Amino acid sequence: MSDLALFGEGNSLVSSDLFKSLQEADDNLSGGGGGGGSNRISLRGGRFREMVSGEQVNVKSDGVLEVIVVNAAKLSRTFYSGAYDPENPAPPACWSPDTQAPAKEVPADTRQASRCMDCPQNIKGSGQGESRACRFNQRIAVLLPGKLDTVYQLQLPATSIFGEAKDGKMGMQAYAKYLRAHKTPSIAVVTHMYFDENSDTPKLFFKPSRPLTEEELQQAVSMKDSDDAIKAITLTVSQTDKVSVKRDGPVADDEIDLDAVPEPTKVAKKKEVAVPSAAEVDLSSIVDDWDD
Repeated sequence: MSDLALFGEGNSLVSSDLFKSLQEADDNLSGGGGGGGSNRISLRGGRFREMVSGEQVNVKSDGVLEVIVVNAAKLSRTFYSGAYDPENPAPPACWSPDTQAPAKEVPADTRQASRCMDCPQNIKGSGQGESRACRFNQRIAVLLPGKLDTVYQLQLPATSIFGEAKDGKMGMQAYAKYLRAHKTPSIAVVTHMYFDENSDTPKLFFKPSRPLTEEELQQAVSMKDSDDAIKAITLTVSQTDKVSVKRDGPVADDEIDLDAVPEPTKVAKKKEVAVPSAAEVDLSSIVDDWDD
């Protein structure tokens, strides 16, 4: 991988209309812009678990997984009224697909407010410790290299989304902004995901592994707006990994685990550092810096 370069100016894809349109699709990942599928990647237990129709078919024991991000929902929020009970998991009491207002499907008797900004569950200290009781999360649609005809849903907890890059470790928003600075859409690279070994709750970091080949990119693009990809990024409360509850439907146990993830703290903005162009950057050197 020493001679592997992030998409350079010599690559005809970089200046194409296709590339520009794909970059626009990264707005949701980087924090801007405006029932999931049966295939999912679960983060339960600090391991990447491949789930098909609620059944675990594969588990990655080394805590790393490479994917291609083909689509992403806006940030969403979920609020659970009680503590997580693994013997009797329950769906959220209130949820929002865009962090602005509760979904229209939220029952009137469990709706917490008409607007998320006015919600008592969005106040610091309403959750555990100084956290907020209503949690951020984000759904993305991913492909696995070598299985480009199958879409998987992955739900990111708040700790995997926010935060500035530190010691070369990037959450999703920082990673997406980094790729944007290099004029590279996330769908055009294989993304290396790995768990933060120092976190008590599931927390992921992201970095680019390699560019897709032209053939791989065309396959990935063909899956971007497929029915499975759209389902994967659609917020529902009816998924399950072999759990059963009453109300409107069951919810996946690793979704409920998000309730234990602390709310990210806001930090003061730092002066932006100029990022070199893609043509000036060698991917192997970037990866080496991040791994230090």
